[in-house]
Amino acid sequence: MIYITRRELFNAAHKLHNPNWTDEQNTEVFGKCSNPNWHGHNYNLYVTVKGKVNKDTGYIVNLKQLSVIIKTHIIEKLDHKNLNLDVDFMKGLMPSTENVAIAIWKELLPHIDKLDCKLHCVKLFETENNYVEYFGE
Repeated sequence: MIYITRRELFNAAHKLHNPNWTDEQNTEVFGKCSNPNWHGHNYNLYVTVKGKVNKDTGYIVNLKQLSVIIKTHIIEKLDHKNLNLDVDFMKGLMPSTENVAIAIWKELLPHIDKLDCKLHCVKLFETENNYVEYFGE
């Protein structure tokens, strides 16, 4: 088994806010991330797939195909958008980095399943110091 990763970038705004809590509770738990006027990040998305090397091509997946899938189904929906308001697959979810990574996995899975590889990991950097990795359920 071999693994290959494609990186894509997007910028998005969000606010971490639990509507069942007071503003004080939200500020206590989420700090600046609960800013009523939103805040944004320059996200780095790493999508790793795994498979066997094709003898004819020498690779497990055509990275151009993988890039098109990621751009079409993820980047075009997230880039320069408000995760709380604009993204269909984030509706009803707290837009934490953890939830965004899980939602990206769910969006990508049916498209990557059509390729000769398997989705292995979605890694999402929110900042240079904070990232999450999701390997499916």
